[in-house]
Amino acid sequence: MIICAGNNENFDFATPTGVGLIETAMNLTRLCLFDKPEFLLFVGTAGSYGEAKIFDIIESKTASNIELAFLNNDAYTPLDNVVTTNTTNKKDIIINSSNYISTNNLLAKNFLKYEIGCENMEFFAVLKIAQEFNIPAGGVFCITNYTDKTAHEEFVKNHEKAKELLSAHVKKRIKQLTINREVL
Repeated sequence: MIICAGNNENFDFATPTGVGLIETAMNLTRLCLFDKPEFLLFVGTAGSYGEAKIFDIIESKTASNIELAFLNNDAYTPLDNVVTTNTTNKKDIIINSSNYISTNNLLAKNFLKYEIGCENMEFFAVLKIAQEFNIPAGGVFCITNYTDKTAHEEFVKNHEKAKELLSAHVKKRIKQLTINREVL
């Protein structure tokens, strides 16, 4: 099953699950309870913490849920804040998820120290639900912006092209997978 956030981030080949961690968790749980998929592929856009460039395509099976306060030792959590469905030795770019978009590029660059490369609001919830239901899962993202003061303006400016690039990439990968019978 291919899923996406929805609202203004829809794809003709994907089922929308909601924006942010909570909507995604609720709606994806409902989908999995009624018709458990064999595989979950999340498709969406992401903001870069600095290494990934605008319009880069990132594939990952690892997500974190780390808030900016954690980076300054101003907060802690007793919860597991990294989840992966990666069963290979291939190193993933970790996608951080929060219900907030980072706009402080100096602070956000600290995510790179933890090998966290970009942020997407939904991916952590997708992988947690996949883990709970024992469903293999991954994500494909297109970078729309850097995590700085102009994050929203860049996102708006680059969003349509990013969706086009994602659509082309996913459709190409589906064709390859069909031929090779692989899983992303």
